[in-house]
Amino acid sequence: MDLPYNLLVVDDQDGVRRFLREAFTEEGYNVETAANGAEAVRKASIRPPSLILLDIKMPGMSGLELLEGLRQIVPDALVVIMTAYSELDIITEAKKRGAKCYINKPFDLYEVRYLVRDLLAEADLQHGW
Repeated sequence: MDLPYNLLVVDDQDGVRRFLREAFTEEGYNVETAANGAEAVRKASIRPPSLILLDIKMPGMSGLELLEGLRQIVPDALVVIMTAYSELDIITEAKKRGAKCYINKPFDLYEVRYLVRDLLAEADLQHGW
């Protein structure tokens, strides 16, 4: 796996953003964070992420709306939905819009690390890298 990858963490909770930024920076990733949809779109346009960790429930632009906008900018980015709610219809819709998988909050950091590492490695293999 070729590091560093660019990750984008989008969550309206500052604690979640900081926690994931620190954890993935320690792993050697380049990590950007965004507190809302507009900030996420701006940052994804400047530094296209390989993988996006996206909170589905945010004020203003919902995670589903944001997912649509991000797909226009970075169509190949892997998207992992983060949700505190197990709303099957929202998760199903997110997958239809291109989300690779979802994780429930609160999540286990080790599981998220392995998930991200595995998704990026799988994408590398598919691209022949």
